Amino acid sequence: ARFHGNRRSGWREPPLAAMFAGRTAPGADVESLWRSARSARCEAKSCQTGKISTAETAVQSHTSRDAGVQTDQSKDAVQDFQQEIQVDYTSLLSFLQRVEDAVIKELNKNWKSRAFDGFEVNWTDQNETVLCLHTLSYPEAQDQNLQVTSVSWNATGSVVACSYGRLDAGDWSTEKSYVCTWNLDRRGLNPQRPDVVVDVPSSVMCLAFHPSQPSLIAGGLFSGELVVWDTGRTEDPVIWRTGLTDDTHTDPVYQVNWLPDAKHRNHARLLSVSTDGKILVWREERDGRLALAEGFAVVAQQIPRNTQLKKFAWGEAAVGVTSLSFSHFDPRVFVVGVEGGYSLKCSTAAETLALHRTGSSVPLRAPAELAFSPHGGLVYSVSCSPFHRQVLNLFLSCGTDGQVHLHSMLQTQPLVSLQLSKKYLFCVRWSPVRPLVFAAASGEGVHLFDFEKSSQKPAASIKQAVGECPVYCFEFNVKQTRLLAAGDATGTVKVWQLSSDFTEQGPREMNHLEQLASEITD
Repeated sequence: ARFHGNRRSGWREPPLAAMFAGRTAPGADVESLWRSARSARCEAKSCQTGKISTAETAVQSHTSRDAGVQTDQSKDAVQDFQQEIQVDYTSLLSFLQRVEDAVIKELNKNWKSRAFDGFEVNWTDQNETVLCLHTLSYPEAQDQNLQVTSVSWNATGSVVACSYGRLDAGDWSTEKSYVCTWNLDRRGLNPQRPDVVVDVPSSVMCLAFHPSQPSLIAGGLFSGELVVWDTGRTEDPVIWRTGLTDDTHTDPVYQVNWLPDAKHRNHARLLSVSTDGKILVWREERDGRLALAEGFAVVAQQIPRNTQLKKFAWGEAAVGVTSLSFSHFDPRVFVVGVEGGYSLKCSTAAETLALHRTGSSVPLRAPAELAFSPHGGLVYSVSCSPFHRQVLNLFLSCGTDGQVHLHSMLQTQPLVSLQLSKKYLFCVRWSPVRPLVFAAASGEGVHLFDFEKSSQKPAASIKQAVGECPVYCFEFNVKQTRLLAAGDATGTVKVWQLSSDFTEQGPREMNHLEQLASEITD
């Protein structure tokens, strides 16, 4: 409490004559109005000083005396404690010598054990449901009835991008389309107002964010071109493009992948696949061009024959490539899906020239090494497992027959054939965190499969929208592993949060996958 000045209330100076009088003046009691008014003000302002009592101080002082008593008593307590913890070191040494060999044996066994390979402790709370966190869309694209043709997460895992185009009937070649991005970590996220919108004169068929530079994204167009955008640039986001040359694809580009450049660590190359049968690798040029570095062509006549497989009927015709996935253990090995229903094991180390008649600035090579047992229709998607050991080389494929095939690269027949849907399957992906989990997109939604629970039916099915709504694309988030983004025919991207059942790896999960594969093979 503050006191204003030094003035005292309730006391007055006596008259001068009274000071020399021979008598004593009686005292006078005058109530202090200043003190009462000030006290009232202190109470109204909840002044702490007015409420402090000496009783509290006495209690604190009493506590201090208690501490002193405890200190006096602690001498005996310490002596008692010291007497209680006397150790027979001779017996202890004898015990440790007896168990030493057994303990070291167990420690060595644990050190060599592979029981916890790939297992990471998850300290987050258990979540037993699959939740839709965000429903994203671009109204202008939906007004044109455009579909989401591809989705991709950036290097940080916080930004999701989608491309708009068409996968059904329509004038694809002249229709304007878009690439949109949303930062899910941004405050005030507007699901119907993307952070970035790029206008594209041709339908965008596929997307891929750069693996380490979060603002760079590559797209493949219906026109056969490749374009790389920098979403951090506000004026002209295009930084590289192939243009329309003799090297450009003559059919739509259905997949793009970023590849590390062995010669330049700070650079990456782009790989593109198309239904013109070509698999092309592009390098960046300083003038903003993407120049052809090397290429491959899949020609029916050069696909290895197998007595168990039907022969290709196209002769020297190019075989349209729809999808591609690289092995996670050998960067030279990749698998492609083709229009004829086959999956092909291929190699970038191939040296045989392709029987391809179209002109190209770089000789195209024939990459196919092995053809696997076909689907009943076009193969839309392939995905190599990121977890299995090299001895198995597992991959998944799906197509228009509604089936998912689980293959080993060591044999032509599938290890497992799963009829997931009576409709098309458009996309299949292994989980980035669980070796026994994969997902597939169909005409009904997204099916999550867990071999640990069942080898015949999905563990969960996510319905993207009410009624018939095909999901054309989806991607797991490698950084934020509980997130999955899926794009559909209505032009909507939904971000799903997966339950802990699908994101927490078991201690022997890789061994279970190998056991499953070996049982099926036997």
